[in-house]
Amino acid sequence: MNQGADGHHDEGEDAAAAASGTPSESGTPPDSGVRAALVVVSTLLLLEAAALVAVVVWLLVDLIVAQPSSYATAIALIVLVVLGAIWVGAVAIASLRRAPWSRASAIVWQILQLSIAVGAFQGLFARPDIGWPLLVPAITVIGLLLWTPVRLAYSRPEDLPAS
Repeated sequence: MNQGADGHHDEGEDAAAAASGTPSESGTPPDSGVRAALVVVSTLLLLEAAALVAVVVWLLVDLIVAQPSSYATAIALIVLVVLGAIWVGAVAIASLRRAPWSRASAIVWQILQLSIAVGAFQGLFARPDIGWPLLVPAITVIGLLLWTPVRLAYSRPEDLPAS
């Protein structure tokens, strides 16, 4: 077991070893729960990127089929959604590689998604059928990314706590 100077078990190093897929000094196998959490985070990010691509296609078809009240606004919306799709796609790929910056970027995206979900539940034209599919993955990803073993998996080796 890993023990600090005070003789207590060092959970940080075991969590980092579990998240990285390498056995810790104690020889314990990596935690499959951490691996599953990493897979869930990356999968949800990839699905969110795919959903944004679908929204881009829908907006393009809508632009061609229906006449918008403002072409400039319609094109600006399409450009923003394309940029969002590229961003979330890049975050998803970086998350697969466990790039340290991808964790913070994924949390920012989830907070934006959370705010859209909350808005979908409110107002005269409330759409809970849109709100729930946005809310549940956002809360799931935020929760998993804040879990200490997952947080450590996204850390650089030099940023991990010293034993």
